[in-house]
Amino acid sequence: MSAPTDNTVAWFEIGAPDVEAAQAFYGPLFGWSFAPDGPYTLITAPGADGPSGGIFNTGGNIPPYAVFVVKVADVAATAARTEELGGKVVVAPMTLGDGMVVAYLTDPNGSMFALFSPKPGS
Repeated sequence: MSAPTDNTVAWFEIGAPDVEAAQAFYGPLFGWSFAPDGPYTLITAPGADGPSGGIFNTGGNIPPYAVFVVKVADVAATAARTEELGGKVVVAPMTLGDGMVVAYLTDPNGSMFALFSPKPGS
């Protein structure tokens, strides 16, 4: 499986207060399988080489959501450009423990999406 190129949708994420309920819904609906990965749950579609999405347990602290995630070369620069074009940064770029950088944004219509850049060297 080749790595996704920059500026492509490379992942999706579902934010749910009840991960088990999300699995009970999406699994039978789409034939997805699930695997725990720490606090995250990975989603794999039938016939796929590996996961292409995940479920984040919101703990009920933020509203449920489903977003597409775009791989970019520079999350901070793309977040800044988002604001220049009329979007908003919801969660500023942050570096995760594994070195991946992520941010959550909205477009001018208020639709949420996310950005990521992989950890250096991957």
